[in-house]
Amino acid sequence: MSRPQSAARSRNPVIALLAALVAASAVLLGAGSAEAAGYRYWSFWQGNGQNWEYATQGPSLLRPDDGTVQGFRFAVSEDSGDAAQPRRAPDFGAICAGTPAKDGAKRVALVIDPGTAADAPKGEEPPAPRTACAQVAPDASSAEALASVAKPLRYDSSAMLCAISGYPESGCGEQVSGEDGSAKPSAPSTTGDASKTADASKTAPDDEGSGGGPSAGLLVGLGAVLLLGVAAVVQARRRR
Repeated sequence: MSRPQSAARSRNPVIALLAALVAASAVLLGAGSAEAAGYRYWSFWQGNGQNWEYATQGPSLLRPDDGTVQGFRFAVSEDSGDAAQPRRAPDFGAICAGTPAKDGAKRVALVIDPGTAADAPKGEEPPAPRTACAQVAPDASSAEALASVAKPLRYDSSAMLCAISGYPESGCGEQVSGEDGSAKPSAPSTTGDASKTADASKTAPDDEGSGGGPSAGLLVGLGAVLLLGVAAVVQARRRR
């Protein structure tokens, strides 16, 4: 009878250790998911005739053709894959109906959506979404088209678009905490139109895709916990 009891006693620490490892893993992974909800910024979109597509170039690099639709949406997003789209259809005919074509110029329809109160910085209220038809030079960029109808624009020192028509008043692509919606301080910014700002090619943070997953340090810590657990299990089995 002593042998089964001894085996049961040797198994109990192993079971308890495995349960502890599972709990520790859950806590670590939970901490990683709560680390950040994303970034608060203006995303840039292109209309394809029916739907919106996330732009692959910044507004100063893209030179739209006559008759195209561009969209800007302010929201909190983890990355381009979950970015909120403008809440107006990319309908050039409806937006530019009151702006007749003119020789030596092109028309670019713009949808400017400042987003919802949930995405707004603390103490600010987003203005209503609006549309505009920019009539600009044939070689004008999307940034120049936007500047012609939605001043003042604000850019940061790395030429990221921070504000359209003065909204928001402060902040620029700051990381937002997943726990309380608070934001980390952002870098100093400058105000001006696209023609006075260096490049102005970005609308999203450089590390935009890194806000949602566990950090490298978290994964290393989890791996260390698992290795220690495996070693403990092996040691317990040797003592049987």
